[in-house]
Amino acid sequence: MKQLLNKTRGDQVIWGVVIVLSFISLMAVYSSTGSLAYRMDKNASYYLVKQLLVLGLGLLIIYWVHKINYTKFARLALLLYVISVPLLIYTLFFGTKLNEGSRWIRLPVINLTFQTSDLAKLALFMLLARVLSMKQAVIKDLRKGFVPVLIPVILTCLLIAPANLSTALMLGFTCSILFFIGRVKVKHIALLALGGIVGAVLLFFVSKVTGFGRAATWEQRIEDFAGGKKKDGKKGDAVYQVQQAKIAIANGGIAGMGPGNSKQRNFLPHPYSDFIYSIIIEEYGLIGGAAIVFLYLLFLWRSILIFRRCPYAFGAFLAVGLSITLVFQAMLNMAVNVHLVPVTGLTLPMISMGGSSIWFTSIAIGIVLSVSKYVDEMEGKKKAQATKEIVEEEEEETEEEEEKPKRKRTKQVIPA
Repeated sequence: MKQLLNKTRGDQVIWGVVIVLSFISLMAVYSSTGSLAYRMDKNASYYLVKQLLVLGLGLLIIYWVHKINYTKFARLALLLYVISVPLLIYTLFFGTKLNEGSRWIRLPVINLTFQTSDLAKLALFMLLARVLSMKQAVIKDLRKGFVPVLIPVILTCLLIAPANLSTALMLGFTCSILFFIGRVKVKHIALLALGGIVGAVLLFFVSKVTGFGRAATWEQRIEDFAGGKKKDGKKGDAVYQVQQAKIAIANGGIAGMGPGNSKQRNFLPHPYSDFIYSIIIEEYGLIGGAAIVFLYLLFLWRSILIFRRCPYAFGAFLAVGLSITLVFQAMLNMAVNVHLVPVTGLTLPMISMGGSSIWFTSIAIGIVLSVSKYVDEMEGKKKAQATKEIVEEEEEETEEEEEKPKRKRTKQVIPA
């Protein structure tokens, strides 16, 4: 274990944030899965052990990925993106359906399901980091600079949106932030935002007319968020979820009810995934909820420091892009829990119960730490070189001072 810790590099604060989030995840998942275990006829600790194994493998993935030189991901970016596009198309038409949305595919041999959008997000940000770094000289030009980085964003969002509009909108927004950081003209980003709004409206009406997509679900969620319009004499499921989440938050107060003492976990749908943040507030209060927000913001701040220190554009864009999408997803999940935005179905990264989603998040964190490790090594080499030069200069000055008396004595013995 000590050897493993000695080999661990990268930003130590980010490592600390990830480990703390993992411990919080174990406590929250164990507390919120009691009724699920009862319904599924499982042992009370079944989901705790499962989450422990998933998080353990996630930490190993972070360790393995952070040992890889981040420049190698530039070579993998295009390959991963080319693989992700056919997988998104396959998922859209033949994927596993849940709540009228086709988001998952099942791997035949190991019987594991995963969201292809997770792979697409990772591949897209790797590709954007590569293309943005290559196009910095012409990035202000619409045709030569902006269009090449815009095409993969539009294609990915179009393939994700019919089944998972919230993820597509989140992806478009975070890509716009990365474009702004990458010195793309603001008017070009504004055109992208306008095109995204028009595209979402068109998608809604096309889905409404053709029945392909989730227009009815989107409409119901917006109505529920606006005030809970009744449908067939009953309010939508989203209203019930939000009501139970509000009760959980009200129960928590300032200091919370204590670990394992949540009441709403037995009434709130999906308290272990989409609405795990409200359970955390119920058990640990506003103090616990604020601590979660602080941890994600701390992760983002440390990633921004890596971005500022990285001497190469690819690594800088890679670190900030992956961290922004992770933190923005967390903020959206928490906003849903406190009823600031409509229900989206996004999970809380590294805390919600999951499998492949945690592992893809772990890959992203590992890449950020890989960039950090490389930056630290470069700065260490620079400091060592600077120290070496200072020592050499001091040695030269010492030698010169030692030679001065010798020269004086030599002059004294020379005959006139």
